[in-house]
Amino acid sequence: MHNRKSTFLVTVTLLVILRIAIGWQFLYEGLWKLQSRQTAKPWTSAGYLRNSQGPFRNVFRSLTGDPDELNWLNADWVIARWDTWQGKFVADHGLDKSQVGRLDRLLNGPKDFRAELAALPDGLQFRGTLAKRLTFVAESQRLVVDGKAHLTPRERDAALKLVTVDENPAPEQREANATARKYREAIEKVFARSSRLSFKERMRASLLGDPERAGLTITDRKTKEELETRLGEIELYRRQLARYEASLESAETDFQQKHVRQSGVPGHGDTAEIRASLVGPIKALERELIEAAEKLLTPEQRARGPVAMPPTRINQIDAMTMWGLTVIGTLLIAGFCSRLAAVGGAVLLFSFYLAMPPWPGVPPAPGPEHSLWVNKNLIEVLALLALASVPTGRWFGLDALTGRLPLKWRKNGDGSADSAAETPATVTAGLSTTAVESDGEETDTVKRSGDADADGDRDSGNEAEEATELEKE
Repeated sequence: MHNRKSTFLVTVTLLVILRIAIGWQFLYEGLWKLQSRQTAKPWTSAGYLRNSQGPFRNVFRSLTGDPDELNWLNADWVIARWDTWQGKFVADHGLDKSQVGRLDRLLNGPKDFRAELAALPDGLQFRGTLAKRLTFVAESQRLVVDGKAHLTPRERDAALKLVTVDENPAPEQREANATARKYREAIEKVFARSSRLSFKERMRASLLGDPERAGLTITDRKTKEELETRLGEIELYRRQLARYEASLESAETDFQQKHVRQSGVPGHGDTAEIRASLVGPIKALERELIEAAEKLLTPEQRARGPVAMPPTRINQIDAMTMWGLTVIGTLLIAGFCSRLAAVGGAVLLFSFYLAMPPWPGVPPAPGPEHSLWVNKNLIEVLALLALASVPTGRWFGLDALTGRLPLKWRKNGDGSADSAAETPATVTAGLSTTAVESDGEETDTVKRSGDADADGDRDSGNEAEEATELEKE
């Protein structure tokens, strides 16, 4: 009997320790991932889901919303994302009119670029392309360049050649020479100002204007016939993705799958390297935009906290994963809803297992682990299911308190038959475990009260006999 109690006590203790240990692992993982969001390299599940293998590969890759990050190479998608963020930034920080205008110039650029100029040199007129780019407004004494047209270096040089400036002009030419000098200074100033691109223009230039990225098509000016087409890095990346998916489906051995993953476009690297070289600059430009916008804020406005970009699908998956780990870990440690928490943890870990299952024919997950059928995730899933089958939270945890509350309420009643009849049967059934634990106490109470009643009856009988004898005497 003593051995059975000792074995039961050791088993209960070990199961409780196992629950707390797994809960601590969950809680620490969740908190660490949440803390990393404040660092330069925040945690994300994008890489894990994007590189998932096995029969459920497409399912897990689709959770990212954009597994190959092609949206970042779509100028319209990026512009819509930035416009949404701009409206939220203005509303959350309560920007004034001046701040709103400066933020709009950061994103979209100014309507025009201007430089002070009292008057044009005598007889000077802008013709051809310069007439479309440069405008002199005599009323405001400004030399103006359209904000969407920008002055190119070639156009600047052409405008400078319209006048000549002498170092030692004749007395009668000094006034005209001074006007020409001011004109040239105004051209240099307006060119410098127009050379500044807005964030949207810089993004378009990277995705659409760079021949190395966007490609180049050479056509005949007269016939408009395409003479030559040079593929850009973006088109090469799309073709590499199609080639990769087709090759991966036909690969049967580990060697073939490894060869597919390592193959890429000659001179451009593999798929991951091409993606990083294309998407990285756009993401860096977005971070630069956020930093530039925050410099427009006052200290009071900065105290309200940063305004994040609109969340993508992968951001939502990351948030669900981090908070799921944190909440499940907290519940397991506290022993509150321990069975439900164990089942939730098992489901979460089993999804990790299916993303990269250690099955024959499936490429192994990166890392030092070598498994077949069973890995660390599956072992922990089985441990959590075992914990879900026993009431460890009632043995040591908050479940022990919450589970006894209905029973205490029932015992604290008036004890009448009516109040006992009003107690729902479902409550009694739901508390069967707790009721069984108190069966011993109730039985002892019944026995003790029965013994007390028997002793009272014997005392009453003795007193009656003594009274009868006294009457006879």
